[in-house]
Amino acid sequence: MTISASATPFTDPAPAHRLERAATALAAHNFTVEILDDAAAARTRVKELIPENASVFTAASETLRLSGIDDDINTSGRYRAVKPRALAMDRATEADDIRRLVAGPDIVVGSVAALTETGSLVVASASGSQLPAYAGGAGRAIWIVGAQKVVPDLSTALRRLDEHALPLESARAQMAYGQPSAINQLLVLNAESRLGQGIVLLLREAIGF
Repeated sequence: MTISASATPFTDPAPAHRLERAATALAAHNFTVEILDDAAAARTRVKELIPENASVFTAASETLRLSGIDDDINTSGRYRAVKPRALAMDRATEADDIRRLVAGPDIVVGSVAALTETGSLVVASASGSQLPAYAGGAGRAIWIVGAQKVVPDLSTALRRLDEHALPLESARAQMAYGQPSAINQLLVLNAESRLGQGIVLLLREAIGF
């Protein structure tokens, strides 16, 4: 079964002027922003941004899976990949160790549900596992964001999340885990306190939910 997005305003890539507007707002909020052509360019750029042997946690993300970035990090042997280590640990006896491991890697790589033209990143989570690293626990965060995720403002971002991203993620979770997803926790990143802490690779193409 293939999960596909229905035809909604939330599937179309934003035009260049809206990408530039979002990038300008992010930069004003202390995010580092690069506008790239496509997922292949992002894949190359991520390799350049992450030093070998860094501890790297990849958050659950269709963008990372579809682009190949998830496999690059977790199977290449170039990095101390956190996810394979966490999955190999006993959740009953090592839950605290897993929690600390994913909360404070050198680098976390993932995506977001929406990016506003006013410069805010919106992330939703069922488990909350990626949120500590996103919110400052990681030494650096790298988000790869498809052009279809750019929206005018926060209210539209939340509507995109409810109407578009959640149904798709629920369908994926139902197939993968036997249960739907939920917006149990919500993180809005309005600014970074330190330049270089958060990097947004904004693509001109659509990818992910």
